[in-house]
Amino acid sequence: MKSLIYIGLALVGLAVAGCGKKTETTAKTETAAYTIAVIPKGTTHEFWKSVHAGAVKAQQELAAKGVQVDLMWKGPFREDDRDQQIQVVENFTSRKVSGIVLAPLDSQAMVAPVESAVQAGIPVIVIDSGLKSDKYLSFVATDNFKGGQLAGQYLAKLLNGKGNVIMLRYAVGSASTEEREKGFLDAMTKFPDIKLISTDQYAGATQETAYQASQNLLNRFGNEVNGVFCVAEPATIAMTKALRDIGKAGGKVKMIGFDAGTKSVLDMQNGDVQGLAVQNPILMGYLGVMTIVKHLQGEAVEKRIDTGVVLVSPENMAEPANKDLLNPPLDKYLK
Repeated sequence: MKSLIYIGLALVGLAVAGCGKKTETTAKTETAAYTIAVIPKGTTHEFWKSVHAGAVKAQQELAAKGVQVDLMWKGPFREDDRDQQIQVVENFTSRKVSGIVLAPLDSQAMVAPVESAVQAGIPVIVIDSGLKSDKYLSFVATDNFKGGQLAGQYLAKLLNGKGNVIMLRYAVGSASTEEREKGFLDAMTKFPDIKLISTDQYAGATQETAYQASQNLLNRFGNEVNGVFCVAEPATIAMTKALRDIGKAGGKVKMIGFDAGTKSVLDMQNGDVQGLAVQNPILMGYLGVMTIVKHLQGEAVEKRIDTGVVLVSPENMAEPANKDLLNPPLDKYLK
């Protein structure tokens, strides 16, 4: 009898063990094949929401092909919080994610955390803004120098090649906006009758700091300025408001900005902004994720991938391709 009891208990034990084994297998099947961290410069501006939408689009397309990606989106609240972005990169490195897609808010400060991640065996794709390192896998971004040139050429056209111009910079260490500034200044050299009356002021990372900088500039140069170029979304919105405040909007001062935030597009429709150099942030987020997964699957990737830039004005903003850039389908991907 005792032998029969022992045999019965053994069979029950095997059955329980078998159930545990089945549960573990199911859990493994549901676990993502790759964990990809996408780290923006900040999380408040509309540009980054579009990058996020592009990353989700890539995740959905990969899932449809049977490639499961656990997408983790996390970045600093403000685009000038270097310490916070460093901490985010370090945290994902310690968690041993499969790969990191990073938009460095400072080209120098982010070198050490990126190189530490790479040393830990985690590949890094850099998007949007450059990094002073060659350890990253690929750079997926706009040709920002070209974008600055397009803005400068269009502003010069609006001014008939003469007048007084202000360029409002963004922030020290932001490689993407520094390239835009260089491109704009390069374009201005072709127009000897255009005088640059201010090129050394910085807007900062928020609309509040940009508005203060814009007011200060217009207090000094408001009576003589003919054209303005702002190199980033918050500065464009702030300078346009400051021009309205002094009665210089509506084309009295030609206003050219960078990026297609909802407010800037509305300002262009209303005639207060004459042109926007527009990137493709959805494509940037999409290719960032696609490129790192391609690498993880053993395929070769390009070191530099250009996501394009165009100059959109009231005259061409209704064209289908430009319309999609100005009104990205965020609701389709961000629930």
